Amino acid sequence: MSRILAINPNSNESVTEGLRESLQEFNSSADIECCTLEEGPFGIETGEDIANVIPLVLQKISESPEFDVYVIACYSDPGLAECKVMFSKPVFGMQRSAIEKAISIGDKFGVLALSEQSIERHLAYMRGLGLDGQLAGELSLDISVDEAANDAASFGKIISQGRRLIDESGADVLILGCAGMASHRKPSEKVLQVPVIEPAQAAVSIAIEALKSSS
Repeated sequence: MSRILAINPNSNESVTEGLRESLQEFNSSADIECCTLEEGPFGIETGEDIANVIPLVLQKISESPEFDVYVIACYSDPGLAECKVMFSKPVFGMQRSAIEKAISIGDKFGVLALSEQSIERHLAYMRGLGLDGQLAGELSLDISVDEAANDAASFGKIISQGRRLIDESGADVLILGCAGMASHRKPSEKVLQVPVIEPAQAAVSIAIEALKSSS
């Protein structure tokens, strides 16, 4: 069975545990291991945080040759471009994977971000990739990574802002814009009645398909 390493670049173990639970449904298709970068910040919320974790991500992949595929489990895709140059094995980022998944199943997608600052980075990244053509909009929840993972009130914000993206912007697919929101995918999809994409799941799903096609 192929081995996939999902790397949480922050040091918050609660986020990694949420990823483990979220990715359990793929256990029959691949051996998936989730790890926390203890040297990383508690949450990746600024451009400085992203810059600081890129070398940590590259180091972790370099030190883990036993895996077949790697997933960078942060919505900002830190180090993804560098990985494409440095490594011959496939490396997938959450944001790019989630958007590709969204545009494959819907007409317009909306993104739920941690903060306004996050939105600025995401929009620049999407435009750079040419993946913003079907973007309905992106709204901030005004929460931290840790609050996304551990504060029950974050679910209510996901629902209220998700409803705005659907009703006001015409989104028919929603993306949870932080790995810390992983546990909210199923309940938010049930309430909002549109597909809700958890980006780590999207990345792992694409990774598994890539492994199948190459075998």
